[in-house]
Amino acid sequence: MNGPDRVDALLDDGACRLEAAGLPNAWGEARMLLAHQLDCSPSRFRIWPEALVGDDDAETFRSLVAARAGGRPLAYITGEREFWSLPLTVTPDTLIPRPDTETLVEAALACPLPESARVLDVGTGSGAVALALARERPGWQVTASETSSEAMAVAATNARALGLNLAFVEGEGLAPFEGEHWDLIVSNPPYIPEDDPHLAQGDLRYEPRGALAAGADGLDVIRPLIARGPDRLNPGGWLLLEHGYDQAEAVAELLAGAGFRDCFMQRDLTGNPRVSGGRWEE
Repeated sequence: MNGPDRVDALLDDGACRLEAAGLPNAWGEARMLLAHQLDCSPSRFRIWPEALVGDDDAETFRSLVAARAGGRPLAYITGEREFWSLPLTVTPDTLIPRPDTETLVEAALACPLPESARVLDVGTGSGAVALALARERPGWQVTASETSSEAMAVAATNARALGLNLAFVEGEGLAPFEGEHWDLIVSNPPYIPEDDPHLAQGDLRYEPRGALAAGADGLDVIRPLIARGPDRLNPGGWLLLEHGYDQAEAVAELLAGAGFRDCFMQRDLTGNPRVSGGRWEE
């Protein structure tokens, strides 16, 4: 009868299985999965590679590796993803926060706004963008909206865990905010075209389709946000939108056509156009 497994043996086996499945960061992901199961830091494995792992934990780790090798996103397996150095809970009801979206946070923080600015994050998902802004600008009054009650519950859980005070409103787009005005509206809306083959690949296969795809050209959600933005912004207020790498020109035309000024585009970490925005003046 075999005894308990050593950490290094489990990691070797797990990494080999993930590598065979074609995952590029097999060793790193194996360490994250074992750390998740043992509720410890991955750095512990470098210090005590010979440590023994109980049978139940080892068996569960192998099942986690199998799920990841089968394509399930790492963030959905562990239920965690870091964004803007904030640890966030994520579930299959929310998009998985990505580094590209930190470009939206950077652009928002660069806007010249009053210390007590009213800020709205439309389609907050896990709350990533709204929570990052609330952390960086404690004086801002941040509201996060979401059509999915399940996703909004996740965002509220993250806000409580981080000790950040946000308002949450359930509803679609800008509809719930009739008569209200904001100094900044941000959104990472669905923007992938419905027939894009990437929707059937990688992590996107597991993420909520309604939070990803938006019509034939991917702009079905962005158009009404831009069209209705002027009615929801204070004079001098900003509208900032994340979009696809090939949608910057179309978004710029929509912003200009709606009367926005000082329009700009900001590139993400890989150099692709990722965020566009403009300022509203009556």
